[in-house]
Amino acid sequence: MPENQRPESDAERTTAMRPVRASETASERTTVIAASAIQAQDAVWPDEEPDAEPEAPQGVDATVRNMAPSGVTRALSGSSPAEETQITSPVVPASEDATTTVSLGSGDAEATTFTTPVRPAADGIRQPVPEDEPTRSLTPPDESTRDFSSYTASEETTVFAAPVLPEPPDATVLGPIMVDERADAEEQAAKRKRGRKALLVAAGVLGVLVVLWGVDILVSGGNVPRGVTVAGVDIGGLGHDEAEAKLRRELGPRLEQPVKARAGDVETQLDPKAAGLTLDWEATLERAGSQPLSPVTRVTSFFTSREVGFATTADNGKLTAALEGLRPTTDHDPAEGTIKFEGAKAVAVDPRQGQKLDAAGATDKLLADWADGGTVELPVSTTPVKTTKEGVAQTLKEVAEPAVASPVVIKGEGKDATLKPEQLGAVLVFEPGENGALNAKVDNNKVVEAAGPQLKETEKEGKDAQIVFEGGRPVVKESVDGRGVDWDKSLATFIDVLKSADKREVKAEYKHTPAKVTTEQANKMGIKEVIGEFSTGGFAGDSGTNIRVVAEKVNGAIVKPGETFSLNAYTGPRGVGQGYVEAGIINDGIPGRAVGGGISQFATTLYNAGYYAGMKDAGHTEHSYWISRYPAGREATVFMDTAGNSIIDIAFTNPDQTGVAIQTIWTPSSIKIVLWGTKNYDVTGSTSGHFNVTTPTERKVTTKPCSPSNGAEGFSVTDTRTVTDRRTGQSRSESRTVKYDAQFKIVCEAPPAPSGG
Repeated sequence: MPENQRPESDAERTTAMRPVRASETASERTTVIAASAIQAQDAVWPDEEPDAEPEAPQGVDATVRNMAPSGVTRALSGSSPAEETQITSPVVPASEDATTTVSLGSGDAEATTFTTPVRPAADGIRQPVPEDEPTRSLTPPDESTRDFSSYTASEETTVFAAPVLPEPPDATVLGPIMVDERADAEEQAAKRKRGRKALLVAAGVLGVLVVLWGVDILVSGGNVPRGVTVAGVDIGGLGHDEAEAKLRRELGPRLEQPVKARAGDVETQLDPKAAGLTLDWEATLERAGSQPLSPVTRVTSFFTSREVGFATTADNGKLTAALEGLRPTTDHDPAEGTIKFEGAKAVAVDPRQGQKLDAAGATDKLLADWADGGTVELPVSTTPVKTTKEGVAQTLKEVAEPAVASPVVIKGEGKDATLKPEQLGAVLVFEPGENGALNAKVDNNKVVEAAGPQLKETEKEGKDAQIVFEGGRPVVKESVDGRGVDWDKSLATFIDVLKSADKREVKAEYKHTPAKVTTEQANKMGIKEVIGEFSTGGFAGDSGTNIRVVAEKVNGAIVKPGETFSLNAYTGPRGVGQGYVEAGIINDGIPGRAVGGGISQFATTLYNAGYYAGMKDAGHTEHSYWISRYPAGREATVFMDTAGNSIIDIAFTNPDQTGVAIQTIWTPSSIKIVLWGTKNYDVTGSTSGHFNVTTPTERKVTTKPCSPSNGAEGFSVTDTRTVTDRRTGQSRSESRTVKYDAQFKIVCEAPPAPSGG
């Protein structure tokens, strides 16, 4: 149809073409578009050029032919002329009946003809002709000889092959829809009517709500807004005076009680009065605010509550002091998890991270929450630990419990040592390990302490070379090597044995133990002459006994070049078992008695011998009170507890390349100490006069025994030592100032009589 001619009927305005499917045959993929038959007497064609023939899309095999209006013939692509199958669709005028004939044949073979009567309907759609009407066969003219020049474009039929498309989903083609405009107008009018009615209803409801809103504001004006709570107490809707009275009634008793607090892993409490905390009632009610105007807020207040908190007046000084007073409870250092032993039972000790109270944060939390009645969470800063509760439990199960399950035997040469479960727990040491667990180690010294005495008979003790004094001169006494247990080697697998449930035995390995000071070393030390000596006397008999015992122990000791000699380390414990007896001491300025008393006189004598020998002071302590038989500013005291631990010691270092031997000479009334070696120094000493003198004070003693005393003055004194090196001629001076306390004037009194008759 020409572009400038509008279709006249719905059938002409609506065209639906079935899409071509990939599964169809070649003949099925051919779409024939035929021009509608137009009666010759009704056809009016414009005087214009024929429509241009459509071009086939690229990539699509298409055949376009101009054919007579009486029919359309399509030759199948790829067939020879003799094998073509022709499909003929005659075009019949609307006033005539027609048939559609399909002839199939090839070459000289007999053709098969199918004839279908067709009659065009009034709307241009062809209809089948009834069977009783006659049919006729239409044979298309030969296209090669037929003249098409007499046909116009509108009379021609265009035939082309449609492109093959993928299988599309089924689609429905809808035709034109006829609309009744009068019904639509009536429906619009009904909608407008319903809208006006709804608007009137909404306006009425809104008016009622506005009235209720206004009444609610008038009724509740001046009261606390609904839903307001203070520290959990509901005061909403009450007048201010009534609200304050209710708060005082319900919160007042609570404010007198201690405030419960939790700081990290510690629970404690705080006295609010001592902390200077009081509740400001007026400021608290002001927090509630005024009546809200928002209708939404007023409606929701019927169903919700609003905590406004409370206002606090605080004495900052008292509050700070109260929080600092909590630190002994709240603050603690981090503690790693470990395992302790209660006899032969292993017990896990969970780790605990360190924490420190955050004073600033705690102040804010107390001011905000102290009157709530609950527990106030005080912030703390924490210090993490490496171990975890789970890691400790794992070590308990895998190491500690098996370790004390049964005894362990150390097999010696000729004798064994047995460690019982309670002893095994004491030798284990636990340290933080990886992944929160503990590393278990064996304290070899604890094993030696428990098993050593049992294997003592299997060892041969070695002896160092000694200096003995014969004819008043030092002589070297040969050293003797020993043979003893190699504890480090023997205990290398001890931890594995402790983890094992069976074969709980360890073989003791032995080694030779050479003397610390061999005979050869002693002969090369240059111990040949006196380098320093000193003597004291005037001690009591019991003190003299202790001085003799320690002198015998120290006599012949050798101090190697550069080595430090410690009296407490050399003698070891000084108790009854070592031959010491109870003798006089001074305890806190008052005379007393203790085992080992009098050893300080030996220490003073040793200090002065080293002083004049040019030895280097490695540590000493003077008495608190001056004892007249000792040189002022140049004396020393020593002390060991009953367990043999060194508390106060005296030590000196040998500064030379030659050795030093100590000779002790004891008599019932004196003690003399001589140091032998190679004399490299000349030493002199001088002591200042007393200064900063203090007078004694009186102290009454009601306990027994009591020895009265007139006391003695206290003072300060400075001692100066001058040392001249014989090898270089250079001198140096060393000064030391000592302060002595005044000795109490002791007054002995009878103890008070017991009360109550």
